[in-house]
Amino acid sequence: MSKNKVLDIAELLFKPLEGINGLELVDIEFVKEGESHYLRVFIDKPGGISLEDCKMVNEELSQGLDREDPIPQSYILEVSSPGLNRPLKKEKDFQRFTGREVKIKTFVPLGEQKVFKGILKGFNQGIVSVETEAGVKEIPLDKIAKANLVF
Repeated sequence: MSKNKVLDIAELLFKPLEGINGLELVDIEFVKEGESHYLRVFIDKPGGISLEDCKMVNEELSQGLDREDPIPQSYILEVSSPGLNRPLKKEKDFQRFTGREVKIKTFVPLGEQKVFKGILKGFNQGIVSVETEAGVKEIPLDKIAKANLVF
């Protein structure tokens, strides 16, 4: 099964858990490292996640993945926090973390620049605004390859 299909199924399996005590899905990745495959699920909630949150999500996803069986080879399921340098992927991420320091990398140069670091000023109609040392830069969401909070 394709990597994207695995990610889609894992995301669908998480849907019933979304919102429980503020729980949200931040990211999912399915990667091969050495001889092992990993399905990594990153979750968060206001105030941070606990070991119990990770355990609950792991158990629920494990049951669903066993039932759906989308991954033919053996794999390791990891559920964790996105960490201090949390990735920003969705519109709501950019809205929620307005006022925080971010680092954004674009797929293509915007002007002469592909990396922007500064204070997230907001998100409006598909445009992320970042106040950098050189002034406010407006970056279209579809041009962002990677965006993270800076700790």
